[in-house]
Amino acid sequence: METINGLYKAECIRTTVFHDGPYKTIADVEYATAGWVDWYNVRRLHGSLGNVPPIEFEQAHYAALNREPHPV
Repeated sequence: METINGLYKAECIRTTVFHDGPYKTIADVEYATAGWVDWYNVRRLHGSLGNVPPIEFEQAHYAALNREPHPV
């Protein structure tokens, strides 16, 4: 839990990557957080997954499970 909190603070709260300027309202923080969560869960390149985004890895995984068997 500490690791994800540290990443969130470093990548979302302490930078302006997911928002412009300082946070003025709770809604600003919520909007930036939603953007960071989307990036983290869907679009970031994940080293443990072969440097592909998690969504692509998941799609490939389920596509492999749903392949029809080839006759031998």
